[in-house]
Amino acid sequence: MLKAIIVDDEPDCSESLATMLRRYCPEVEVAAICNSGASALQEIPSHNPQLVFLDIEMPHMNGFEMIERLPEIGFELIFTTSYDQYAIKAIKFSALDYLLKPVDREELKIAVKKVTERHQPPLPQQLEILLQKFHQPATTNQRIAIPTLEGLLMVPIDSITHCQSDSNYTIFHLKNQQKITACRNLKEVEEVLEGRSFVRVHHSYLVNINEIQKYVKGEGGYLIMSDGNHIDVSRSRKELLLQKLKPNRL
Repeated sequence: MLKAIIVDDEPDCSESLATMLRRYCPEVEVAAICNSGASALQEIPSHNPQLVFLDIEMPHMNGFEMIERLPEIGFELIFTTSYDQYAIKAIKFSALDYLLKPVDREELKIAVKKVTERHQPPLPQQLEILLQKFHQPATTNQRIAIPTLEGLLMVPIDSITHCQSDSNYTIFHLKNQQKITACRNLKEVEEVLEGRSFVRVHHSYLVNINEIQKYVKGEGGYLIMSDGNHIDVSRSRKELLLQKLKPNRL
């Protein structure tokens, strides 16, 4: 049995989630419902939960700020949030779990199943990446948590030259010639890295434009990357690539 705490300032949302857990996730016992980050800081040490459902958008102290005030995180975290692109991107960067409100029954069951199978609190590096991304969404030298079959790898974003699709997986190519196979498809990786220096140039490739050494013209053309790899550019994505490169052209 997983002992859980729900932290949400909206009573309707917290009660609805508690009801869904009782009905569809019998392996979860709701030990407490907290309506603020402050009350959660008191209840969490008292109940010693294995799982916390944490709302992000709360007045006075949001979910991320509450995490910063905890001396240690000895429980699994599932964030709950209305659509907030910065918060969601921060969560994806750190490879943590979240549920969009209103919470979907099937997504809840999947999230809880992952917790029961993994049963491991988030790594300190994951929380570091999460909070850094949330507080400073545009800073350089950020890292991303890459989920692999063995666990998680924390990788500086600017060390990635390109990402290559491999069915439901993605191969990250790094400057040091290392290759990392991630348990995410390329579309999911693109969603996390969009808005940074990455552009999708082909259905199989996402490239770091800072690592492009040469663009060779053609129907779509191809790229020569800093690591020597040649990457095809599809006709449909050629114009987007050239637009991305435009600010750096003579």
